[in-house]
Formats: sequence, C-alpha cells, structure tokens
Amino acid sequence: MTDTVPSTASISDALDALTLLGSTDGLKALAPGARIMGPAFTVRYEPILEGETGTVGDFLDDVSAGAVVVIDNDGRTDCTVWGGIMSQVAKHQGVAGTVINGVCRDTATANECGYPIFSLGQHMRTGKDRVRLAAIGGTVVLGGVAVHPGDLVIGDDDGIVVVIAADVETVLAKATEIEQAEDRIVAAVRMAHPHR
Repeated sequence: MTDTVPSTASISDALDALTLLGSTDGLKALAPGARIMGPAFTVRYEPILEGETGTVGDFLDDVSAGAVVVIDNDGRTDCTVWGGIMSQVAKHQGVAGTVINGVCRDTATANECGYPIFSLGQHMRTGKDRVRLAAIGGTVVLGGVAVHPGDLVIGDDDGIVVVIAADVETVLAKATEIEQAEDRIVAAVRMAHPHR
C-alpha cells in the first residue's frame, strides 16, 4: 500500500459521510506499522462434523498477487486457520495480506518474512480436523461487516475498513478530501502558533 492511500480513519470518516458501512470491529494488525490494500479473496470455514477430517490452506494457489485473503472462521479464537507455512507461501506469491475473523499462529514467522496479518488475536492450536473449508468466493463477515469478493480491503494500525467495489472511487475521493481539509487545519494552527 502506498502512502498516497488515505488512512483507515479517513476512509471510515468518508464512509460515515456517505452513510455507507465498512468499518470493521475488533481486528488488529499482528505487527505495528502493517499496511494492506487490495481486492478481497474470500474464504469461509465451518466446524467439522463428527467423524470428518478438515484441512486449512488448500485455496492459496488460487489467490492472485495483490489480493487480500479474507477468512471468516466465525470469530473462533480456540483454533487457527492461518500459520507460518501459509504466510511464507502467500508472501512468495505476492499476496497483499490476510485478514481473519478468527485467530492466527506462527506469528514470529509472519513478522520475520514481513507478511501482514490482521486478526482477532493469536492462538497456537491448529484448525486442522477442527474446521473445514465451507466456501471460497462467497460473501463473508469480518468484524460485523459483509465482505464480497473484489471489495477493497484496507488496513493499518487503526484496523480494517472494507469498501464495496462499486463505491471505491467515491469513497477514496471523499477520504482524500477529508485528509486535505485536516492538513489545512493543522497548517493554519502551525502558522498561527509557530513556536509551540
């Protein structure tokens, strides 16, 4: 993500001004300073049924470079759906980052390879044989916000915002306008009080 992209705070303000939803709740960056932006590649997990086996990560070959993997594990915090091997593979493939309605593990590996992850937290126990892949490419829920494939996902130290694909141009323009207005206010204050 480049520095020319508005912050999530400005995008959230733009969403409010346009009466649109998209400011997610509870998702935090694994590492300070992490930034992501890209179209959503959506994945949904569900608990396995008794006697079944389950896997995680079988979809990674289908993710395009520059996309953000958005995983809905129904907010579960007792088992993970993203780990170190997936972080390394995704980084190698040019994936922009991962956002999880749930938890991740092998956080040191993700941080060492510089792969950005946003989640509800971290936990060490695998989701293998606890959850199964329910859907790829459908609508998922992330921090109370519906995410469709191709929606724009943006993350920074303040969290994650989601902009519906059809609204991206309007929302980003409004967010840029908000940032420019705030910059003018700060500049005016500095001019009025140059020695403070």
